[in-house]
Amino acid sequence: MIAVADLLEAEGRALRQATFRTGVGLVCLVMAGVLLLGGVLFCLWAAYYWLSVAFSPTLAKMLVGLVMMAIAGGFAWTAIRLSR
Repeated sequence: MIAVADLLEAEGRALRQATFRTGVGLVCLVMAGVLLLGGVLFCLWAAYYWLSVAFSPTLAKMLVGLVMMAIAGGFAWTAIRLSR
């Protein structure tokens, strides 16, 4: 009976450690995603301002939007090809 209790205690400790490591990893992954999104938004904002010097603001927004849609389409196409 004591061996079973010791085994359960050891398994509980291992589960607690694994849960903690998984939680920390998930938090780090979410933070990396938020920072990546912020970085992409700043790059798009800079591209808009750079293009608005040469073109009208409306055309600059349209060009940045078209580039974003092309990149998103490339990601979607890649995802579809990989899912087959």
